Amino acid sequence: MSLDALRAALPPHVVVTDPAALDVARADKSGHRSVAPPLAIVEAEAVEHVQAAMAWASAHRVPVVPRAAGTGLAGGAIAGGGELVVSVDRMRRLRDVSVVDQSCVVEPGIRNAELNELLAAHGLWWPPDPASRAISTVGGNIATNAGGLLCAKYGVTREWVLALDVVLADGSLVTTGHRTVKGVTGLDLTALMIGSEGTLGIVVGATLKLRPLVEGPVWTVGAFFADEASAAAACTAVTAARIRPAIMELVGREAVSMLAAYTGRAMAGAFVLVQTDDLGADTTSAAVAEILAAHGGAVERTDDLTQSDALVQVRRQLHFALESFGTVLVEDISVPRSRLAEMFRACDEAARRHGVRLVTSAHAGDGNLHPTFVFDGTEPSEEIWACAHEVFTAGIALGGTLTGEHGVGILKRRWLVDELGERQLALQRAVKAAFDPLGILNPGKAL
Repeated sequence: MSLDALRAALPPHVVVTDPAALDVARADKSGHRSVAPPLAIVEAEAVEHVQAAMAWASAHRVPVVPRAAGTGLAGGAIAGGGELVVSVDRMRRLRDVSVVDQSCVVEPGIRNAELNELLAAHGLWWPPDPASRAISTVGGNIATNAGGLLCAKYGVTREWVLALDVVLADGSLVTTGHRTVKGVTGLDLTALMIGSEGTLGIVVGATLKLRPLVEGPVWTVGAFFADEASAAAACTAVTAARIRPAIMELVGREAVSMLAAYTGRAMAGAFVLVQTDDLGADTTSAAVAEILAAHGGAVERTDDLTQSDALVQVRRQLHFALESFGTVLVEDISVPRSRLAEMFRACDEAARRHGVRLVTSAHAGDGNLHPTFVFDGTEPSEEIWACAHEVFTAGIALGGTLTGEHGVGILKRRWLVDELGERQLALQRAVKAAFDPLGILNPGKAL
């Protein structure tokens, strides 16, 4: 495939064919890697660059993989032979902030942490908070409807997006949504785009809903338990007590053991992390500490920033710790919060049956578990996939879903019909065809 027409439509430095850069685009954080590198990468710096790339791809029927930082965990941004990568990683500007409207307009490549550092000067904050916030992008959050540590109280990405600028498969630009608090004109295409994993269009701008920075001290509670069952029961008891903490995380025993080896910090058992914020945080954290202690937890409660950060890092450093032991394959089953202990048990039993290493943590506040396979080599074994099948089947049987926040990507396509059924899957493919009749946007992903 000649790239001459593509180069002619774009500034010379935007079309990248350096072998090292192409090799990076073959993988993301899922542990998967394509067989061959893509044709080229368009490192877009403006909306017009994305439009030109999509117009060229549509004219030549070249499949396109949208990409930003490449930190996804489901293989959704992996590019292979014959494909064009359209990257929005360089589009990182905060374009506008309205203190009165409590909203902002951003480009998709801006990082979560970077955005909130800029918004803090205005006394505002965007709540979606993946554990990878230092490296994850707003565009990636939108593509997967990311959740993170704070969504038990503050919700997932979809609840914090008002409008989107999207380049469609033919290169045309549309704006969905509104900047008003309310708006029900037509179908909600903004909500449809969020979580579509780059299969319907490429997000090139987003109007985000913000909230004022949380006032007062944040209280942190950390507790170690003898096992996951007692830790999960304690988390369920917190929810049953009608307490809604900002963060409630559960890290399994083996994960804690691996984290201890990685950090050199002495710790053992299953760990529960809870943070409370806003008015009444002190009283609420005390109530949480009492519940955790009643369920057998060794509890530490603090509002000291240094001590709080040390407790929070037990969760935030987990993925990096697991990567130090080998290749990781991270899953993200979600179940009703009341079934959390059962799902932990199902993961442990499946891992024992198949003789694989499966390390589990959870956003306990919303029932989203991250069973993570750790293995040698570059590709999961048949035993790992057999174990994953059992885990997914168990999650669906408990009233859950295949993915809470990472997306389907390439990892979970084979189980889609088990959750959605043939009729719903056919409807979703029909929606995809309406937006992308040639089927060039992220083919083989999500659907």
